[in-house]
Amino acid sequence: MIVIPVKEGENIERALKRFKRKFEKTGVIKELRERQAFTKPSVTRRAEVKKAIYIENMQRQDD
Repeated sequence: MIVIPVKEGENIERALKRFKRKFEKTGVIKELRERQAFTKPSVTRRAEVKKAIYIENMQRQDD
């Protein structure tokens, strides 16, 4: 469970923003989206390779 201590006189919007940031870092939403549909291991591997190629090409362009 995520606990956000709210200080005396602190703006509620700021506390809500901290809560959202902590919640996003836990990765709950990302995991739920991944579990909605099964992806074959070969498809995930292919996506990782494509991403690695893209990143490598971007780094080469910077040099």
